[in-house]
Amino acid sequence: MFAPRFHARHLLAALLVATSSAAMAAFPEKPIRLVIGFPAGGPLDQHARLLTERLQAVLGQPIVIDYKSGAGGTVGAQDVMKAAPDGYTLMLANTGVMVINPALYTKLPYSTLKDFTPIARTAMQPLALLVNPKVPVTSLKEFVDYAKARPGQINYGSAGNGGISHLVPEMFKNAAGLFMVHIPYRGSAPAFADLMGGQVQFMGESIPQAANYHKQGKVRALAVTSKERNPALPDIPTVIESGFKGFEVVGFYGFLAPAGLPKDVTAKLSDAFRQVMTSPDIRSRMVTQGADPAFLGSEEFASFLAAEMPRWAQAVKASGAKLD
Repeated sequence: MFAPRFHARHLLAALLVATSSAAMAAFPEKPIRLVIGFPAGGPLDQHARLLTERLQAVLGQPIVIDYKSGAGGTVGAQDVMKAAPDGYTLMLANTGVMVINPALYTKLPYSTLKDFTPIARTAMQPLALLVNPKVPVTSLKEFVDYAKARPGQINYGSAGNGGISHLVPEMFKNAAGLFMVHIPYRGSAPAFADLMGGQVQFMGESIPQAANYHKQGKVRALAVTSKERNPALPDIPTVIESGFKGFEVVGFYGFLAPAGLPKDVTAKLSDAFRQVMTSPDIRSRMVTQGADPAFLGSEEFASFLAAEMPRWAQAVKASGAKLD
């Protein structure tokens, strides 16, 4: 007398599996919105446009970029956090949005590890450590000796308080035991202008701009912060090569969705990014943009974020930077 009930339970389970498989096969059925928390034309926008061109072909649906700029990327992150976890709203974020902001803002409206589903890390972005060409040094070791002999007399510029161009030099300053004065600017352009003009003597900035100005002789690159040398500056050593063991600090780019995204949709999206990242053309063009191809799937990206957060929180605490 129990056989029919037993059979019904198994039939229902089979039906649920079939329905889930059908939904997985059907996704995506409409355009996907990709939120970027910064204005159009910046590095994140360039990265998004490079990848989405190929991603659309893999997924078979258009990807529409939606710029939600403001408060260091927090406006865009909050928009994505509140969206339905169905795979049709994604976010491209960077180190600042996901791991610096939680330590920098006293009242952040989102939690990196609780409010998002990591999809894929796609790139790492090293910085170059730069000096004004009139500073009489040609290596990082020489600069450290020069700065130690002039405590408090060396100014370093950044694109703003609490950003990566502030915190990476701060990390290096602490690692080298230097006393330098931070001068924050509103963006990298005015900071570069004052570095070239000599108002600040030291700076850490992303590779594309740094390499361009270095090759023009307007600044001098002393080292790159990645583990290996960068193709855009092949003759410039790493900080590790320059005698600072273990100093590897790079930013990242990654794609996330709202928390609660079904595992099958997460897997399909993550695999789509993996396919895009295997293209030699995409990888080559990414390097030209100053980012190193560095794919991680969903679970690995989640572990990476969890490990990065305390590291950057310590850097923010050491810098004394705080924003409301």
